[in-house]
Amino acid sequence: MKAWEAWNGPLGRHWADHHERYDAMLAPFDTALFEAAAIGVADRVLDIGCGSGGTSREAARLARRGRVTGVDVSGPLVERARALTGPAHGHVTFELGDAQVHPFTPGGYDVAISRGGVMFFSDHVAAFTHIGEALRPGGRLVFVCPRPASSGGEEREALMLLASLAGGDHAVDTSVARSMASLSDPERTRSLLDAAGFEDVSAVPVSAATRWGEDAADAVDFFVSRTQGPPVTDRTRAAMTDVFRPYETPEGVLLRAGVWVVSAGRPHRAAAASARTSGGRPPAGWRAR
Repeated sequence: MKAWEAWNGPLGRHWADHHERYDAMLAPFDTALFEAAAIGVADRVLDIGCGSGGTSREAARLARRGRVTGVDVSGPLVERARALTGPAHGHVTFELGDAQVHPFTPGGYDVAISRGGVMFFSDHVAAFTHIGEALRPGGRLVFVCPRPASSGGEEREALMLLASLAGGDHAVDTSVARSMASLSDPERTRSLLDAAGFEDVSAVPVSAATRWGEDAADAVDFFVSRTQGPPVTDRTRAAMTDVFRPYETPEGVLLRAGVWVVSAGRPHRAAAASARTSGGRPPAGWRAR
C-alpha cells in the first residue's frame, strides 16, 4: 500500500479521530525536536507530515513574527489540523500535498521540521533534495524518526506480544511498518542526506515513555481500534490487558521507546555542495551518539 492510500484511508482517519491520543504518545519527543530546531522568532518554518498540526502550532508559538506551513499527504489530518488551529495562530497555514514533490517556493523557509513524517517517502534522496531546495542557504532540517527496536525493549516486546495475541487480522500493514523503519539506521540516513546536498548531519538518540492509555483496559481499546480486524474475544482482550498491566503508572500506561533526532544543514554557498566528496566517509560534523 502506498503512503497516500494508507494516510487517506483508515490509518489517516484513525489518526485524525484520535489526534489527542497520538499527540500524547509523541509529545515526550517534542522537547528534543524543538531544542535541535532552535526556531527563531521570525523564522519561516516548514512542518513536514504535520498531522493534526500540533507541532505546527508549537512552531508558530516560537516563530510568533514568522510563519509556519504544515504539509501532509493525509486529507483527514489536514482537515483536522485546520479545524484545531484557531485565530491565535493566524500565521499558520496547512496544505495537502506530498512534500517529495509539493511546489514549495525555492529558498522560502529557514527551517524544516518533522515529527515522524519523513520515513514514508518513496524516494528519500529525491524528497530530501526537494525539501533542501525549499530552504534558504544555511537553512536547517530537523526531524524525529524511530530507532531500531532493541531486543528486550518495552514497546517492542509489548507490541509483538499484543500482535501475536490479536492474530494476523490485527497486524499493522507491512508496508507501513517497513516505511516506519526506513530511517532507523543512522548511517543510511546520513548517506541519504549527504546525497541530497545536506551537511553537518547529526543523529542523537532520545528515549522517552510513550503513553498508550489511562490504564491497561483503555490501552487495549486503543490498540485494537488501530486495526480493521474482527472484534477480539473476551479471552483475548483479557490476555492483552495483562500485557499492558505491568506498565500502568499514575500517569497512564507508559512504554519506553527510542527515536533519532536528526539535524542537517544546507550549505551557505552553492559551491559548498559541489565541493563535497562522497567516498563512503561521513562528512565533517557527522555523529551518531
